[in-house]
Amino acid sequence: MRRSNLWMFFSTFSLAMVLFLPVTSCAQKEVKKEKAPKPPRAVIETKYGEIEIRFFPEYAPEHVKNFIRLAKEGFYDGTIFHRVIPGFIIQGGDPNTKGEDRATYGFGGPGYRLKAEFNSLSHRRGIVSMARGRDPDSAGSQFFIVVKDSPFLDRKYTVFGEVVRGMDVVDRISTLPRDARDIPLERVEIRVRIIEEEGV
Repeated sequence: MRRSNLWMFFSTFSLAMVLFLPVTSCAQKEVKKEKAPKPPRAVIETKYGEIEIRFFPEYAPEHVKNFIRLAKEGFYDGTIFHRVIPGFIIQGGDPNTKGEDRATYGFGGPGYRLKAEFNSLSHRRGIVSMARGRDPDSAGSQFFIVVKDSPFLDRKYTVFGEVVRGMDVVDRISTLPRDARDIPLERVEIRVRIIEEEGV
């Protein structure tokens, strides 16, 4: 290739690159990142305030799905925290507590059982875990919130969430006067709503 032709080739190539690069840059600016959805959270409303819970679907996916589904169906609305033990836990989620027969409190459920998803998360203060009977695979709808670190519960109950706001509400409910079965003498009904937000 002659020197003049070679010069023209590189000149033309350089000009093409100058014209091309800004267009590519503009195209890149027009690409917007897709919004990643935020994980859903639950808010438990009580007359003493709200308790907000974040979930651990990576540790207990079926328990998280179950809680969210029941909450969306209104299953928990009108139930109470039927077991309160200062320095230990508060427990709720029993549909029987919508009624007045206190003898049935603690024995209700959704009509099915979940397979246990015991995991490595410890039952520290603020943890939300599923209550169950003697059978490890007997959890259904009842859950409890840990008031004080209780590692002796680890790998015996399924941890599926934790309180991120409202532990002062949990503490207050845990100290309510109660009967011999740890049922609070004061009725504290709950309403559970699920918050699902888009990412930013």
